[in-house]
Amino acid sequence: MEINYLVVDMGTGNSRVGLVGADGTIWGIRNYENQYYKDKQYEDAQYFLPEEWEENLMNGCKELVKEFPEHPVRAITSSGARESIVLYNKEGKTYLGLPNIDNRGREWMNEIEDQTFIYDKTGRWVTEDFPAAKLMGYRKKYPEEFEKITKITSLSEWVGELFCGRLVIEPSQACETQLFDIETREWSERLCKDYGIPMDILPEIAKAGDSLGKIKKEMADKIGLNEDVEFIVGGADTQIALKSVGMDVGDVAVVSGTTSPVATITDYKYYDKQERCWTDSNLGGDTYQVETNPGVTGLNYQKIKNFLFPDTSYEELETEMAKQTEYLCTASFSSLYFSEKRSLKKGGFIMKSPFDATLKPIHLIWAVVADIACSIYVQYQSLCEMIRHDKDYILGCAGGFQSKMLCQHLADLTGKKLVVREGFSQASINGCLKICNAYYGITSEKKSEQAEMVYTPKDGSLIQEYYQEWLNNREMLNPKED
Repeated sequence: MEINYLVVDMGTGNSRVGLVGADGTIWGIRNYENQYYKDKQYEDAQYFLPEEWEENLMNGCKELVKEFPEHPVRAITSSGARESIVLYNKEGKTYLGLPNIDNRGREWMNEIEDQTFIYDKTGRWVTEDFPAAKLMGYRKKYPEEFEKITKITSLSEWVGELFCGRLVIEPSQACETQLFDIETREWSERLCKDYGIPMDILPEIAKAGDSLGKIKKEMADKIGLNEDVEFIVGGADTQIALKSVGMDVGDVAVVSGTTSPVATITDYKYYDKQERCWTDSNLGGDTYQVETNPGVTGLNYQKIKNFLFPDTSYEELETEMAKQTEYLCTASFSSLYFSEKRSLKKGGFIMKSPFDATLKPIHLIWAVVADIACSIYVQYQSLCEMIRHDKDYILGCAGGFQSKMLCQHLADLTGKKLVVREGFSQASINGCLKICNAYYGITSEKKSEQAEMVYTPKDGSLIQEYYQEWLNNREMLNPKED
């Protein structure tokens, strides 16, 4: 009997549902935009309403099931953006979502006393990015509402609870809360105390590939599925994406999407005394993922492309950018000096004065792609300072690598071959596919999934010339504070 999966991928800007066969065939995908609201009680806070996201999710599932009745669904799974949580009330209902872009805890981070302890236990420094800080900020402004919280979970496991009624969290998501000890793989009483978070709101831990059982009858009826359909635990989107490329210990991979994590897998808990990286739980919590990150990258390209070239395809832009033999400006839009734990406050285009009459919009968009490449390269260098990378290649996945220019830039800067495997642009879907296939003991994915595009480094390239000027201009815009 043919086996297919519904894969729910909960992102930051957008989410989607895909119907994929066990052999890797993607039958269809439904995309939808995520809606957010401002919380005026804070300087920088946003939230979402789970019921709105649920409606989009259900509609996507129903549409795919109705369109492809000849491809019956065996299981459902999900991946979710990291650092995002949903809150449950005393009636067991979700009522509020705090996304990764919510920074409501920023004002109170200095109240956390032993921040070295937190980095040691969680693998990440204290910042408003993580759910512990979001919950702390929520408690400060809404103490009565905070007391009504009975449980929390991540985006990916919220989907599981929606379908099965069972509330869990995967280690790759639990570690993002800053309340989870990545070495013991348990919730930490001390971490909860430091942030003022009651332990009883934290769900049980379940590993990627665990089954939550059959989906609820009402959900099966609503979507048009058989009641025998199971829900298989997925996990954090970055770890899921890296699973799609078949990473081994010692490999380095870049996930180029909204942001561009640069990561390696270790079989030991890496601790950096200078706190220049994050050490994450990998899927299942049995290994670790050491990560650096340049912050927002691909989203910058998307926004500036839509501003400068709204009616031009990415493919057409690639063709025009490939013709450039000189650069007339540099761009600085990526948002982090990750190794220094600071965000870059200023960015933009830097060019000659007076204005160069030969400057055209294509030079600006070329500089934006170059900015992404250079930003990733800085993070790669930082990672290599901590963990030696002896292999002669880097793996790449996610939608950003649809840019052949970005691929070649990275090869030229790193001096390593960049290997991009077929299916790279659907990394989250393919990672979830591997998890489900492993659960059912299926090893018959398409051989073509392993087909590779290899970008070989070239000497004397334009990006190598560009890099030093880019670096100088970036530091000029964002000088280190004394």
